[in-house]
Amino acid sequence: MPVPEMIPIDRASIGHLVAKARLSKRGRLNLNFHPHDSDPLQRLLNAIEPGSYIQPHKHQDPDKTEAFIILQGRLAVVVFDDAGQITGHIILDPSDGTFGVEIPPRTWHMILALTTGTVVYEVKNGPYNPADDKKFAEWAPAETDTRTAEFLEKIYGDLNINPHNFNIH
Repeated sequence: MPVPEMIPIDRASIGHLVAKARLSKRGRLNLNFHPHDSDPLQRLLNAIEPGSYIQPHKHQDPDKTEAFIILQGRLAVVVFDDAGQITGHIILDPSDGTFGVEIPPRTWHMILALTTGTVVYEVKNGPYNPADDKKFAEWAPAETDTRTAEFLEKIYGDLNINPHNFNIH
């Protein structure tokens, strides 16, 4: 019986992805493991650099659960209520023993890299359809909006995180 091909997640693949994310305009890059957008389980590495802005969003209609498992670096996962007020957050940091989090459907959330070279393994229900995968928060600026830096500064302040202490190369 043939053995399915395994996909390693190792230092070399993570290092290559981090290097490319650092050079990308958005400061982040995915490496998808699912073979097609239609796959019922989306699996990917997400390399994110500090300052990369991911607009708060939720997964509903269709409802999707999303999980993040930290492989290296530090990541803040922030959840909000419908008015855009922070209702909770968790810092994923393997050195502190906080390895992952699962976000239920219909929960406003965003992620923020707190150190350079941050990489998470992300898992989410599929299929992926860009038209309905995410519902973006109207109370937060879009990724290309000039107010994103101001919004990020507010989030950092609300979380008592000093972005000037980020380990950035």
